[in-house]
Amino acid sequence: MACAMIPLDEQQVTEATGPLGKERTLPALHPDRKEERCFVTYKPPPEDSSPAQVEEYLEHGKFITEDLDWLLALRHDKFWCQVVFDESLQKCLDSYLRHSPRGLDPSSLPSSPAVADMQRCIHRAVFMTFLRMATHKESKESFITPTVFGEIIYNNFLFDIPKILDLCVLFGKGNAQLLHKMIENIFTQQPCYYGDLDEAVLSVLQVLDTILAKCGLQCEGATDLVDLVLYLCDTCTTIQAFLDIFPAACSTFHCHSFLNRLASFYEVAVPDIEKAVRKRNFDDDSLQEDLWRRVCHARRRMVEMAHLLLQHTCLQPILEGSENIQTFVEELLQHFTTFLPEKRFLLDYDEQFPIADDISLLQQAFPLLYPSSTWSHTLRHMFLNESTSQPLSLRNIHIPLIGRNGAACTISAGELESLLTHIRDLLPDLGEGFLLACLHQYNYSSELVINYILEDRLHPDLDKLDRAMPSCGNCEELPPVLSTRSNVFDDDEFDVFNRDQVDMTRVWKGRRKGESVRDLLNDKQHIAEQKERYLTYDTVVDEVIVTPSESGAIDNLNDYDDEYDDTYDINQVGANDLDGDSNLLNRRPFTIPQVLRQGGRPQMQEENIEEEEDEKEDAVKRDQFVQDPALLRERAEARRATMQHRKGYGDTHTKFSYEKCQGQSTETLLDRRKKEAHKSRGANHNRRAMSDRKRNKGMIPS
Repeated sequence: MACAMIPLDEQQVTEATGPLGKERTLPALHPDRKEERCFVTYKPPPEDSSPAQVEEYLEHGKFITEDLDWLLALRHDKFWCQVVFDESLQKCLDSYLRHSPRGLDPSSLPSSPAVADMQRCIHRAVFMTFLRMATHKESKESFITPTVFGEIIYNNFLFDIPKILDLCVLFGKGNAQLLHKMIENIFTQQPCYYGDLDEAVLSVLQVLDTILAKCGLQCEGATDLVDLVLYLCDTCTTIQAFLDIFPAACSTFHCHSFLNRLASFYEVAVPDIEKAVRKRNFDDDSLQEDLWRRVCHARRRMVEMAHLLLQHTCLQPILEGSENIQTFVEELLQHFTTFLPEKRFLLDYDEQFPIADDISLLQQAFPLLYPSSTWSHTLRHMFLNESTSQPLSLRNIHIPLIGRNGAACTISAGELESLLTHIRDLLPDLGEGFLLACLHQYNYSSELVINYILEDRLHPDLDKLDRAMPSCGNCEELPPVLSTRSNVFDDDEFDVFNRDQVDMTRVWKGRRKGESVRDLLNDKQHIAEQKERYLTYDTVVDEVIVTPSESGAIDNLNDYDDEYDDTYDINQVGANDLDGDSNLLNRRPFTIPQVLRQGGRPQMQEENIEEEEDEKEDAVKRDQFVQDPALLRERAEARRATMQHRKGYGDTHTKFSYEKCQGQSTETLLDRRKKEAHKSRGANHNRRAMSDRKRNKGMIPS
């Protein structure tokens, strides 16, 4: 039997083996302790409801559920021996993760009730098995050392990133909290999974590039459209489910600029895939409908992925008030400005998650942000260009930015002229109107404009423009001065620029009519109000006369109160308070002001005499439990001299001690005096003062 309160990885068990029953001692986790049992692999439900296939599926599923129920019933040590050393079990679990139907698969809706019930039983048994495999401590007696647990699941490939992604897709609906704790424990006990996740993100980015290539957007060649749509839908659904269940992974995706890559992929690939699905002729109309449904599903999942990344990497730290909040604000606004050229992605994102709501929350957490109405104007402007099929022009869009001092700002006329000059120095043959359109398209970045022009990779809307197009003088109206001014009196009751009506009864020219200086000085109403307040401090009642009619009420006050809290009765509250009244009096005794004294200077002398007497009494009361070392040495020398004098040789020793003291230099005496005067500054030499202070407080007997 295994020992209690010892981790499984350190336990030793004794078992009888062989025909003679010879005992031997083995580690609790050992291959010889594994039970011989063959787990069958999983097969998905049949697409048609033929009796033979249904019966085969039910029998196959019964074997799987019985085996997994047997596994879950094993005690802790036997369960882990079976999980670690039984390869057939891992093949069974992997087959379910690989072949189990997803939400959009036709087999996810079985036609037979018996098939649906069996699928639910297998689904539950597999989930409970993975849940127990991700738990390193089941009870006080059944547990594994956390570090050893991390090594077991990592080295034996019990969990890896693909398995975790499939777990999120299959079991995320309805089990989000349990799945979150399960994955969080896996990443906590084995941080190496973060490195695997980092490599998985790079693989996902390669998947996006592969889809672009197979769409014919980066290389020539025809591909199977059905497989392409299935591949895209499965990838987007899996990544979105994983980020939703385990938000901590968003930071890893964010480090690889996954959000910008996703927006660019959406803008380029989605319209072409939709066009291909609409124009392709299929023999079966249901196949075209299924592909279109999957494309729409992938679109929604990509938008949700972008929202999760923005939510957990930018918005949530801002709303939680994290450090460097301005950095997160700038990063969020930079993402939104990066989305502006990707108009299809931005419109779909705003339709599902309104950007105006995010900007409104951002403005509440960071009041210096530019008003959110500018973003609403931006989106309306983009919708108009989309509906009229005109080139996108961001000329009238005000992009909110954060300056160095934390204040919001926009591109001014001087800055715009500086950007134009910078570009004209390299490309003097381009017109000002064309350059303005390019700057608006690429968020006023002159470097990007120059780079795209030289590489001939401008946006399709910009390629349609005339490169010698002059500037339109009245294209942009300068904002009115009153709307951009800032004043300390903005929005007060007399701000005539923002208010239509002002209370004129509070406005007058010169001295107010009906009032004079004499009336103002004779108004003593404030004195009467203050007099009632100070009268409450005037009367102090030492004794209260009780009438016979009130004696009963007084007796009730003297009764014992069981609810009285006597916690602090025996404690000297304030004994250790440095700011007590006694300390204040010790440091600076109370003195009567000189103008109020009657006797003048003689009284001051009497007070000085009383203070000297008090100091002498305090000196007598001092507890000399730590006395002056010099004084102790003198007393010891005196006692030693007395004893030697009694024995008959005290004169010689006294003379020797006197000569020894006389031989000291003046510098030694001065050093000793300084040491005596300043010894209370450090170490533990101020115990005498602290002892006096405690005795004055009544904390130790006198």
